[in-house]
Amino acid sequence: MDPEVLQACALLFGAFIGFLALGVPVAMGIALSSIIALVYSLPLSEILYTGSQKMFSGIDSFGLLAAPFFILSGNLMNRGGIARRLINLALLLGGRISGALMHANVISNMLFGCVCGSAVAAASAVGGFMGPLQREKNYDPKLCAAINIASAPTGLIIPPTGMFIIYSLMTGASVATLFIAAYIPGIIMGLGVMVYAYIAARRLRYPVEPGKSAAEAVRIVLESIPSLIMIVVVIGGIVAGVFTATEGGAIAVLYSLALSLFYRTVRLADLPDILRQSAAVSGMILFLIAASSLMSWAMAFLSIPDSVSELLLSLSDDRIVIFMIMNVTLLIVGTFMDVAPALLIFTPIFYPVAVNLGMDPIHFGVMFAFNLSLGNFTPPVGSSLFVGCSVAKVKMNDVIRPLVPIFLIEVVLLAFVTYVPSLSLFLPRLFGLM
Repeated sequence: MDPEVLQACALLFGAFIGFLALGVPVAMGIALSSIIALVYSLPLSEILYTGSQKMFSGIDSFGLLAAPFFILSGNLMNRGGIARRLINLALLLGGRISGALMHANVISNMLFGCVCGSAVAAASAVGGFMGPLQREKNYDPKLCAAINIASAPTGLIIPPTGMFIIYSLMTGASVATLFIAAYIPGIIMGLGVMVYAYIAARRLRYPVEPGKSAAEAVRIVLESIPSLIMIVVVIGGIVAGVFTATEGGAIAVLYSLALSLFYRTVRLADLPDILRQSAAVSGMILFLIAASSLMSWAMAFLSIPDSVSELLLSLSDDRIVIFMIMNVTLLIVGTFMDVAPALLIFTPIFYPVAVNLGMDPIHFGVMFAFNLSLGNFTPPVGSSLFVGCSVAKVKMNDVIRPLVPIFLIEVVLLAFVTYVPSLSLFLPRLFGLM
Protein backbone atom coordinates (compact mmCIF):
# COMPACT_ATOMS: atom_id res chain seq x y z
CA MET A 1 0.00 0.00 0.00
CA ASP A 2 1.24 3.49 -0.87
CA PRO A 3 2.67 5.24 2.25
CA GLU A 4 0.49 8.33 1.73
CA VAL A 5 -2.66 6.20 1.44
CA LEU A 6 -1.61 4.18 4.49
CA GLN A 7 -1.14 7.40 6.45
CA ALA A 8 -4.54 8.72 5.34
CA CYS A 9 -6.18 5.39 6.22
CA ALA A 10 -4.55 5.35 9.67
CA LEU A 11 -5.60 8.97 10.25
CA LEU A 12 -9.18 8.37 9.14
CA PHE A 13 -9.87 5.23 11.14
CA GLY A 14 -7.62 6.21 14.03
CA ALA A 15 -9.56 9.44 14.48
CA PHE A 16 -12.87 7.58 14.15
CA ILE A 17 -11.92 5.02 16.83
CA GLY A 18 -10.67 7.86 19.02
CA PHE A 19 -13.98 9.69 18.76
CA LEU A 20 -15.87 6.49 19.60
CA ALA A 21 -13.66 6.00 22.67
CA LEU A 22 -14.48 9.55 23.78
CA GLY A 23 -18.20 8.84 23.54
CA VAL A 24 -18.84 11.05 20.51
CA PRO A 25 -21.99 9.97 18.62
CA VAL A 26 -21.16 7.62 15.76
CA ALA A 27 -22.44 9.91 12.99
CA MET A 28 -20.48 12.89 14.34
CA GLY A 29 -17.39 10.69 14.70
CA ILE A 30 -17.67 9.61 11.06
CA ALA A 31 -18.05 13.20 9.81
CA LEU A 32 -15.26 14.67 11.97
CA SER A 33 -12.78 11.89 11.20
CA SER A 34 -13.46 12.33 7.47
CA ILE A 35 -12.72 16.05 7.70
CA ILE A 36 -9.51 15.38 9.66
CA ALA A 37 -8.32 12.84 7.06
CA LEU A 38 -8.95 15.29 4.21
CA VAL A 39 -7.50 18.39 5.83
CA TYR A 40 -3.95 17.48 4.72
CA SER A 41 -5.02 17.13 1.09
CA LEU A 42 -7.61 19.87 0.56
CA PRO A 43 -8.32 23.38 1.89
CA LEU A 44 -10.79 23.36 4.75
CA SER A 45 -13.20 25.62 2.85
CA GLU A 46 -13.33 23.14 -0.05
CA ILE A 47 -13.80 20.21 2.33
CA LEU A 48 -16.77 21.89 4.03
CA TYR A 49 -18.31 23.06 0.73
CA THR A 50 -17.97 19.78 -1.17
CA GLY A 51 -18.56 17.68 1.95
CA SER A 52 -21.89 19.34 2.66
CA GLN A 53 -22.95 18.63 -0.93
CA LYS A 54 -21.94 14.98 -0.57
CA MET A 55 -23.89 14.67 2.69
CA PHE A 56 -27.01 16.15 1.12
CA SER A 57 -26.77 14.05 -2.05
CA GLY A 58 -26.27 10.95 0.11
CA ILE A 59 -29.82 11.21 1.44
CA ASP A 60 -31.40 12.87 -1.60
CA SER A 61 -32.98 9.61 -2.76
CA PHE A 62 -36.63 8.67 -3.17
CA GLY A 63 -35.80 5.04 -2.40
CA LEU A 64 -34.50 6.03 1.01
CA LEU A 65 -38.05 6.95 2.06
CA ALA A 66 -38.66 3.23 2.51
CA ALA A 67 -36.52 3.19 5.67
CA PRO A 68 -38.65 5.68 7.70
CA PHE A 69 -41.82 3.92 6.53
CA PHE A 70 -40.62 0.51 7.71
CA ILE A 71 -39.42 2.02 11.00
CA LEU A 72 -42.87 3.53 11.61
CA SER A 73 -44.53 0.26 10.63
CA GLY A 74 -42.29 -1.63 13.06
CA ASN A 75 -43.14 0.74 15.91
CA LEU A 76 -46.85 0.36 15.21
CA MET A 77 -46.49 -3.42 15.19
CA ASN A 78 -44.48 -3.35 18.39
CA ARG A 79 -47.05 -1.22 20.20
CA GLY A 80 -50.00 -2.97 18.56
CA GLY A 81 -49.85 -6.26 20.44
CA ILE A 82 -48.74 -8.17 17.35
CA ALA A 83 -45.96 -9.96 19.26
CA ARG A 84 -48.42 -11.78 21.56
CA ARG A 85 -50.29 -13.37 18.64
CA LEU A 86 -47.10 -14.38 16.83
CA ILE A 87 -45.69 -15.87 20.05
CA ASN A 88 -48.83 -17.99 20.44
CA LEU A 89 -48.28 -19.24 16.89
CA ALA A 90 -44.63 -19.96 17.69
CA LEU A 91 -45.65 -21.93 20.79
CA LEU A 92 -47.89 -24.01 18.55
CA LEU A 93 -45.16 -24.52 15.94
CA GLY A 94 -42.56 -25.31 18.62
CA GLY A 95 -44.03 -28.78 18.81
CA ARG A 96 -43.92 -31.38 21.52
CA ILE A 97 -40.14 -31.60 21.82
CA SER A 98 -37.76 -31.04 24.69
CA GLY A 99 -37.16 -27.36 25.34
CA ALA A 100 -40.23 -26.31 23.37
CA LEU A 101 -40.37 -22.90 25.06
CA MET A 102 -36.86 -22.10 23.82
CA HIS A 103 -37.74 -23.20 20.29
CA ALA A 104 -40.88 -21.07 20.49
CA ASN A 105 -38.67 -18.14 21.53
CA VAL A 106 -36.53 -18.54 18.41
CA ILE A 107 -39.53 -18.90 16.09
CA SER A 108 -41.18 -15.87 17.72
CA ASN A 109 -38.08 -13.76 17.11
CA MET A 110 -37.98 -14.89 13.49
CA LEU A 111 -41.65 -14.04 12.97
CA PHE A 112 -41.83 -10.82 14.95
CA GLY A 113 -38.33 -9.68 13.98
CA CYS A 114 -39.15 -9.77 10.29
CA VAL A 115 -42.46 -7.99 10.90
CA CYS A 116 -40.94 -5.15 12.94
CA GLY A 117 -37.46 -5.21 11.34
CA SER A 118 -35.68 -4.64 14.64
CA ALA A 119 -33.54 -7.06 16.65
CA VAL A 120 -33.86 -4.87 19.74
CA ALA A 121 -37.67 -4.76 19.54
CA ALA A 122 -37.82 -8.53 19.05
CA ALA A 123 -35.47 -9.24 21.97
CA SER A 124 -37.51 -6.93 24.20
CA ALA A 125 -41.05 -7.92 23.21
CA VAL A 126 -40.51 -11.65 22.81
CA GLY A 127 -38.10 -11.98 25.73
CA GLY A 128 -40.45 -10.04 28.00
CA PHE A 129 -43.33 -12.40 27.21
CA MET A 130 -41.41 -15.71 27.11
CA GLY A 131 -39.27 -15.08 30.20
CA PRO A 132 -42.03 -15.59 32.82
CA LEU A 133 -43.28 -18.71 31.02
CA GLN A 134 -39.78 -20.18 30.96
CA ARG A 135 -39.14 -19.38 34.62
CA GLU A 136 -42.47 -20.98 35.53
CA LYS A 137 -41.26 -24.22 33.90
CA ASN A 138 -37.88 -23.96 35.72
CA TYR A 139 -35.85 -23.22 32.59
CA ASP A 140 -32.35 -21.85 33.18
CA PRO A 141 -32.80 -18.04 32.84
CA LYS A 142 -29.22 -17.55 31.60
CA LEU A 143 -29.65 -20.15 28.85
CA CYS A 144 -33.06 -18.76 27.85
CA ALA A 145 -31.68 -15.24 27.76
CA ALA A 146 -28.85 -16.42 25.48
CA ILE A 147 -31.33 -18.13 23.13
CA ASN A 148 -33.47 -14.98 22.98
CA ILE A 149 -30.47 -12.70 22.43
CA ALA A 150 -28.91 -14.87 19.71
CA SER A 151 -32.14 -15.35 17.74
CA ALA A 152 -33.31 -11.71 17.84
CA PRO A 153 -30.95 -10.62 15.00
CA THR A 154 -32.75 -12.92 12.55
CA GLY A 155 -35.13 -9.99 12.10
CA LEU A 156 -32.26 -7.99 10.59
CA ILE A 157 -31.96 -10.55 7.78
CA ILE A 158 -35.44 -11.94 7.16
CA PRO A 159 -37.26 -9.24 5.14
CA PRO A 160 -38.52 -6.63 5.16
CA THR A 161 -35.44 -5.03 6.66
CA GLY A 162 -33.92 -1.59 6.28
CA MET A 163 -30.39 -2.98 6.03
CA PHE A 164 -30.98 -4.17 2.46
CA ILE A 165 -32.60 -0.89 1.48
CA ILE A 166 -29.45 0.98 2.48
CA TYR A 167 -27.21 -1.59 0.79
CA SER A 168 -29.30 -1.32 -2.38
CA LEU A 169 -28.87 2.45 -2.50
CA MET A 170 -25.10 2.09 -2.06
CA THR A 171 -24.55 -0.61 -4.68
CA GLY A 172 -27.52 -0.45 -7.05
CA ALA A 173 -28.57 -4.02 -6.22
CA SER A 174 -32.29 -4.80 -6.48
CA VAL A 175 -34.18 -4.50 -3.20
CA ALA A 176 -36.69 -7.15 -4.27
CA THR A 177 -33.92 -9.60 -5.13
CA LEU A 178 -32.11 -8.92 -1.84
CA PHE A 179 -35.32 -9.49 0.11
CA ILE A 180 -35.98 -12.87 -1.53
CA ALA A 181 -32.31 -13.90 -1.31
CA ALA A 182 -32.19 -13.34 2.46
CA TYR A 183 -34.95 -15.76 3.43
CA ILE A 184 -32.96 -18.99 3.40
CA PRO A 185 -29.89 -17.55 5.21
CA GLY A 186 -32.17 -15.87 7.78
CA ILE A 187 -34.02 -19.10 8.46
CA ILE A 188 -30.69 -20.95 8.66
CA MET A 189 -29.52 -18.50 11.34
CA GLY A 190 -32.61 -19.25 13.42
CA LEU A 191 -32.24 -23.00 12.91
CA GLY A 192 -28.65 -22.78 14.13
CA VAL A 193 -29.87 -21.36 17.45
CA MET A 194 -32.58 -24.03 17.63
CA VAL A 195 -30.00 -26.80 17.19
CA TYR A 196 -28.11 -25.57 20.23
CA ALA A 197 -31.37 -25.12 22.17
CA TYR A 198 -32.34 -28.73 21.40
CA ILE A 199 -28.95 -30.10 22.49
CA ALA A 200 -29.02 -28.06 25.71
CA ALA A 201 -32.64 -29.03 26.45
CA ARG A 202 -31.91 -32.73 26.02
CA ARG A 203 -28.87 -32.44 28.27
CA LEU A 204 -30.87 -30.64 30.96
CA ARG A 205 -33.91 -32.92 30.44
CA TYR A 206 -36.40 -30.11 29.99
CA PRO A 207 -40.05 -31.20 29.88
CA VAL A 208 -42.15 -31.65 26.77
CA GLU A 209 -44.99 -29.15 26.47
CA PRO A 210 -48.54 -30.53 26.20
CA GLY A 211 -50.16 -30.38 22.78
CA LYS A 212 -53.01 -28.06 21.84
CA SER A 213 -56.49 -29.20 21.00
CA ALA A 214 -57.55 -28.93 17.37
CA ALA A 215 -59.96 -26.09 18.14
CA GLU A 216 -57.33 -24.15 20.06
CA ALA A 217 -54.75 -24.66 17.31
CA VAL A 218 -57.18 -23.36 14.69
CA ARG A 219 -57.95 -20.31 16.85
CA ILE A 220 -54.24 -19.49 17.27
CA VAL A 221 -53.57 -19.82 13.55
CA LEU A 222 -56.55 -17.64 12.63
CA GLU A 223 -55.47 -14.94 15.12
CA SER A 224 -51.95 -14.84 13.66
CA ILE A 225 -52.97 -14.74 9.99
CA PRO A 226 -53.70 -10.98 9.87
CA SER A 227 -50.19 -10.24 11.19
CA LEU A 228 -48.55 -12.59 8.70
CA ILE A 229 -50.54 -11.22 5.77
CA MET A 230 -48.52 -7.99 5.95
CA ILE A 231 -45.33 -9.88 5.10
CA VAL A 232 -47.02 -11.65 2.19
CA VAL A 233 -48.57 -8.43 0.83
CA VAL A 234 -45.46 -6.25 1.17
CA ILE A 235 -42.82 -8.73 0.02
CA GLY A 236 -45.09 -10.26 -2.61
CA GLY A 237 -45.96 -6.84 -4.02
CA ILE A 238 -42.33 -5.73 -4.18
CA VAL A 239 -41.14 -8.97 -5.79
CA ALA A 240 -44.02 -9.02 -8.29
CA GLY A 241 -43.29 -5.42 -9.25
CA VAL A 242 -46.73 -4.20 -8.19
CA PHE A 243 -45.09 -1.44 -6.14
CA THR A 244 -41.63 -0.27 -5.15
CA ALA A 245 -39.94 -0.81 -1.78
CA THR A 246 -40.89 2.74 -0.78
CA GLU A 247 -44.54 2.19 -1.69
CA GLY A 248 -44.37 -1.17 0.09
CA GLY A 249 -43.21 0.63 3.23
CA ALA A 250 -46.16 3.02 3.03
CA ILE A 251 -48.54 0.08 2.60
CA ALA A 252 -46.95 -1.60 5.63
CA VAL A 253 -47.63 1.53 7.69
CA LEU A 254 -51.29 1.67 6.65
CA TYR A 255 -51.78 -2.05 7.26
CA SER A 256 -50.07 -2.09 10.67
CA LEU A 257 -52.02 1.01 11.73
CA ALA A 258 -55.34 -0.51 10.65
CA LEU A 259 -54.49 -3.79 12.38
CA SER A 260 -53.45 -2.08 15.63
CA LEU A 261 -56.60 0.03 15.69
CA PHE A 262 -58.70 -3.06 14.94
CA TYR A 263 -57.10 -4.91 17.87
CA ARG A 264 -57.64 -1.76 19.99
CA THR A 265 -54.06 -1.98 21.23
CA VAL A 266 -53.19 1.44 19.79
CA ARG A 267 -55.38 4.49 20.28
CA LEU A 268 -55.39 7.61 18.15
CA ALA A 269 -53.99 9.43 21.18
CA ASP A 270 -50.92 7.15 21.04
CA LEU A 271 -50.03 8.13 17.46
CA PRO A 272 -48.15 11.40 18.24
CA ASP A 273 -45.78 9.52 20.55
CA ILE A 274 -45.27 6.71 18.02
CA LEU A 275 -44.63 9.26 15.26
CA ARG A 276 -42.12 11.14 17.43
CA GLN A 277 -40.22 7.96 18.23
CA SER A 278 -40.18 6.92 14.58
CA ALA A 279 -39.06 10.39 13.47
CA ALA A 280 -36.22 10.38 16.01
CA VAL A 281 -34.94 6.97 14.87
CA SER A 282 -35.33 7.91 11.20
CA GLY A 283 -33.48 11.18 11.77
CA MET A 284 -30.56 9.36 13.41
CA ILE A 285 -30.34 6.86 10.54
CA LEU A 286 -30.55 9.55 7.85
CA PHE A 287 -27.86 11.65 9.54
CA LEU A 288 -25.73 8.52 9.81
CA ILE A 289 -26.16 7.88 6.07
CA ALA A 290 -25.32 11.51 5.30
CA ALA A 291 -22.15 11.35 7.42
CA SER A 292 -21.20 8.03 5.81
CA SER A 293 -21.58 9.64 2.37
CA LEU A 294 -18.98 12.17 3.47
CA MET A 295 -16.67 9.36 4.59
CA SER A 296 -17.22 7.48 1.31
CA TRP A 297 -16.17 10.59 -0.61
CA ALA A 298 -13.13 11.00 1.65
CA MET A 299 -12.10 7.37 1.14
CA ALA A 300 -12.59 7.61 -2.63
CA PHE A 301 -10.60 10.86 -2.81
CA LEU A 302 -7.78 9.32 -0.78
CA SER A 303 -7.89 6.11 -2.90
CA ILE A 304 -8.46 3.94 0.18
CA PRO A 305 -10.84 1.37 -1.42
CA ASP A 306 -8.51 0.80 -4.39
CA SER A 307 -5.51 0.46 -2.11
CA VAL A 308 -7.30 -1.98 0.20
CA SER A 309 -8.34 -4.01 -2.85
CA GLU A 310 -4.75 -4.14 -4.07
CA LEU A 311 -3.56 -5.09 -0.58
CA LEU A 312 -6.04 -7.96 -0.24
CA LEU A 313 -5.26 -9.28 -3.71
CA SER A 314 -1.54 -9.06 -2.99
CA LEU A 315 -2.00 -11.26 0.09
CA SER A 316 -3.60 -14.02 -1.95
CA ASP A 317 -5.37 -14.62 -5.23
CA ASP A 318 -7.51 -17.35 -3.68
CA ARG A 319 -11.18 -16.35 -3.35
CA ILE A 320 -11.60 -18.56 -0.28
CA VAL A 321 -8.78 -16.80 1.57
CA ILE A 322 -9.92 -13.28 0.60
CA PHE A 323 -13.52 -13.92 1.65
CA MET A 324 -12.27 -15.40 4.92
CA ILE A 325 -10.21 -12.24 5.59
CA MET A 326 -13.30 -10.11 4.86
CA ASN A 327 -15.47 -12.15 7.22
CA VAL A 328 -12.94 -12.14 10.04
CA THR A 329 -12.53 -8.37 9.67
CA LEU A 330 -16.28 -7.80 9.75
CA LEU A 331 -16.74 -10.12 12.74
CA ILE A 332 -14.18 -8.06 14.64
CA VAL A 333 -15.77 -4.79 13.50
CA GLY A 334 -19.21 -6.05 14.57
CA THR A 335 -18.06 -6.43 18.16
CA PHE A 336 -17.61 -2.68 18.61
CA MET A 337 -19.74 -1.11 15.87
CA ASP A 338 -23.47 -1.25 15.19
CA VAL A 339 -24.82 -2.75 11.98
CA ALA A 340 -25.75 0.48 10.15
CA PRO A 341 -22.42 2.35 10.46
CA ALA A 342 -20.43 -0.83 9.72
CA LEU A 343 -22.51 -1.40 6.60
CA LEU A 344 -22.09 2.19 5.44
CA ILE A 345 -18.33 2.31 6.09
CA PHE A 346 -17.15 -1.08 4.87
CA THR A 347 -19.41 -1.68 1.87
CA PRO A 348 -17.43 0.80 -0.32
CA ILE A 349 -14.20 -0.93 0.76
CA PHE A 350 -15.08 -4.61 0.34
CA TYR A 351 -17.75 -4.46 -2.37
CA PRO A 352 -15.34 -3.76 -5.29
CA VAL A 353 -13.04 -6.55 -4.10
CA ALA A 354 -15.86 -9.09 -3.88
CA VAL A 355 -17.26 -8.17 -7.31
CA ASN A 356 -13.79 -8.32 -8.89
CA LEU A 357 -13.42 -11.83 -7.49
CA GLY A 358 -16.68 -12.86 -9.14
CA MET A 359 -19.05 -12.74 -6.18
CA ASP A 360 -22.58 -11.75 -7.13
CA PRO A 361 -23.63 -8.40 -5.54
CA ILE A 362 -26.77 -10.04 -4.12
CA HIS A 363 -24.74 -12.86 -2.58
CA PHE A 364 -22.26 -10.36 -1.14
CA GLY A 365 -25.07 -8.27 0.39
CA VAL A 366 -26.59 -11.30 2.13
CA MET A 367 -23.19 -12.46 3.39
CA PHE A 368 -22.45 -8.94 4.64
CA ALA A 369 -25.79 -8.71 6.46
CA PHE A 370 -25.45 -12.18 8.00
CA ASN A 371 -21.97 -11.34 9.29
CA LEU A 372 -22.83 -7.96 10.79
CA SER A 373 -25.99 -9.35 12.41
CA LEU A 374 -23.83 -11.55 14.62
CA GLY A 375 -22.39 -8.40 16.18
CA ASN A 376 -25.81 -7.72 17.71
CA PHE A 377 -25.24 -10.35 20.38
CA THR A 378 -21.49 -10.00 20.95
CA PRO A 379 -19.97 -7.68 23.56
CA PRO A 380 -19.05 -4.92 24.09
CA VAL A 381 -21.73 -3.06 22.09
CA GLY A 382 -24.25 -5.72 21.04
CA SER A 383 -27.62 -3.99 21.32
CA SER A 384 -29.58 -7.26 21.50
CA LEU A 385 -27.22 -8.46 24.21
CA PHE A 386 -27.92 -5.49 26.49
CA VAL A 387 -31.68 -5.49 25.89
CA GLY A 388 -31.97 -9.27 26.28
CA CYS A 389 -30.05 -9.25 29.56
CA SER A 390 -32.15 -6.38 30.86
CA VAL A 391 -35.44 -8.09 29.99
CA ALA A 392 -34.32 -11.42 31.46
CA LYS A 393 -32.86 -9.69 34.54
CA VAL A 394 -29.54 -11.54 34.25
CA LYS A 395 -25.98 -10.26 34.21
CA MET A 396 -24.19 -10.01 30.90
CA ASN A 397 -21.27 -12.08 32.20
CA ASP A 398 -23.68 -14.94 32.97
CA VAL A 399 -24.95 -15.27 29.39
CA ILE A 400 -21.55 -15.16 27.69
CA ARG A 401 -20.88 -18.84 28.36
CA PRO A 402 -24.04 -20.16 26.61
CA LEU A 403 -23.63 -17.54 23.87
CA VAL A 404 -20.14 -18.72 22.86
CA PRO A 405 -21.22 -22.09 21.36
CA ILE A 406 -24.13 -20.38 19.58
CA PHE A 407 -21.73 -17.83 18.12
CA LEU A 408 -19.45 -20.63 16.89
CA ILE A 409 -22.41 -22.39 15.25
CA GLU A 410 -23.39 -19.14 13.52
CA VAL A 411 -19.81 -18.61 12.30
CA VAL A 412 -19.92 -22.07 10.70
CA LEU A 413 -23.24 -21.15 9.07
CA LEU A 414 -21.68 -17.87 7.90
CA ALA A 415 -19.02 -19.93 6.13
CA PHE A 416 -21.77 -21.91 4.38
CA VAL A 417 -23.55 -18.69 3.35
CA THR A 418 -20.23 -17.32 2.04
CA TYR A 419 -18.99 -20.34 0.12
CA VAL A 420 -22.31 -21.82 -1.04
CA PRO A 421 -23.84 -19.06 -3.22
CA SER A 422 -26.97 -21.10 -3.97
CA LEU A 423 -28.16 -20.58 -0.38
CA SER A 424 -28.63 -16.90 -1.28
CA LEU A 425 -29.29 -17.12 -5.01
CA PHE A 426 -31.61 -20.13 -5.28
CA LEU A 427 -34.86 -18.27 -4.50
CA PRO A 428 -34.11 -15.20 -6.69
CA ARG A 429 -33.38 -17.54 -9.61
CA LEU A 430 -36.51 -19.56 -8.86
CA PHE A 431 -38.64 -16.40 -9.00
CA GLY A 432 -36.90 -15.19 -12.17
CA LEU A 433 -35.25 -12.18 -10.48
CA MET A 434 -31.76 -13.07 -11.74
